[in-house]
Amino acid sequence: MHQSSGRVGLGFSLALLTAVLWGLLPIALKWLLSSMSAATITWIRFLVAAVLVGVVLYSRRQLPSLRGLSKKVKVLLLITAAGLLLNYILYLNALSLLKAETAQMLVQLAPFLMMLGAVYLFKERLLLWQKIGAWLLVFGLLLFFNDRLALLLTQFDSESIGVLLVIVAAVAWACYALAQKQLLMSFNSQQIMWLIYIAGALCFLPATELTPVLELSAWQWGIVAFCCLNTIVAYGAFAEALQHWQAANVSAVLAITPLLTIGFAQLLTYFYPQFPVESLNAVAWVGALLVVVGSMLTALAPMLRQRL
Repeated sequence: MHQSSGRVGLGFSLALLTAVLWGLLPIALKWLLSSMSAATITWIRFLVAAVLVGVVLYSRRQLPSLRGLSKKVKVLLLITAAGLLLNYILYLNALSLLKAETAQMLVQLAPFLMMLGAVYLFKERLLLWQKIGAWLLVFGLLLFFNDRLALLLTQFDSESIGVLLVIVAAVAWACYALAQKQLLMSFNSQQIMWLIYIAGALCFLPATELTPVLELSAWQWGIVAFCCLNTIVAYGAFAEALQHWQAANVSAVLAITPLLTIGFAQLLTYFYPQFPVESLNAVAWVGALLVVVGSMLTALAPMLRQRL
């Protein structure tokens, strides 16, 4: 079993960096959607990630081979790639219909769904604090949408479609994560991600529109670069944080990501008033806090069980 280095300060800093990067990502993507299609943005992100991660793996002589793989491993690879590709494109399409804060809040369902999948598929036991955290998360989401819940359920408008897309994206991510967990017996995490990036670059190429890309301003190119590097740097910081701090603590820090997205979006309106942000009432803020608390409890459940 891996033992953390005990450098708590470094582990916390890296986990916080990951949360900040993931908190900024939907805002940057939302901005880009006014200039490029979701498929084009996704293709660029996968292409850049495939090249950069491929260079790293090649330098380490760790490029994965698909030869001699069993049928089971091939099926798991297909599920893993399809799950993450669907997650990326559905989430980005949802962002074109929703505010960044709403999409980020809803996507917190993903680890919750992964936890339920692990209980069902791998017969993992659901701890009491995980159950409490799960209920708080769901209740928090209901409160977050308190002033729009009736409309979302009765009128199938663009926001309802966006909410549905994020939920399906969360299900797709849970499928990806559960399949990847089994794939780690055949490949390391970087090899799996590289294969997914290659698959994504190939799959989204036919739907890519290059003309808008050539017309981007220098500022927009900077946002594109940020989005491309965000996932690689964030996942790198996340993996490094796990080397120095316990996984439950890292996950608890990452639970604040939705609040960071809300805060960044509100701050952005001071400099760019045209940027669309949510107008949250007091009940919605309570709901957002409950979502974060629920996510934290779910992550910290094993530690709470030992200490209480």
